[in-house]
Amino acid sequence: MKVVLLKDVKGTGKKGEIKEVADGFAKNFLFKNGFARLADNSALSENKIQKDAQAYHKQQEILAAKELAKRLEDKTVSVKIKCGENGKTFGSISSKEIADELEKLDIKLDKKKIELKENIKTTGLYCVVARIYPEITAKFNVNVEAL
Repeated sequence: MKVVLLKDVKGTGKKGEIKEVADGFAKNFLFKNGFARLADNSALSENKIQKDAQAYHKQQEILAAKELAKRLEDKTVSVKIKCGENGKTFGSISSKEIADELEKLDIKLDKKKIELKENIKTTGLYCVVARIYPEITAKFNVNVEAL
């Protein structure tokens, strides 16, 4: 019996897949628990529409990520930090402070997407990479200045 899976089923398949399963398994487990639906014409067309919608939304996310990367590329963000007499800083600059400064420039970027090998502890100019989408990255500069 052909069914369209409505949820992920371990050992059978992922949501949205069309699978050939045993009649008893379909009737007694998949249909009863709401994991699948009979693969008739309406279910198949609905499944196709959902897949097309998912593809469209993913494409829109990628376009938005590319636009953000273009806006972020080669930008310089200034961050101020307290320093002692000899140039030693009190504390460090983390990705959260960088994300806050970017937000002041009207660029929304989650702090988890900013890649720092370690927190910045000295003044100067640093090149930072933001991983906006799995295959989309942007490099920008962070200028750390003393207060």
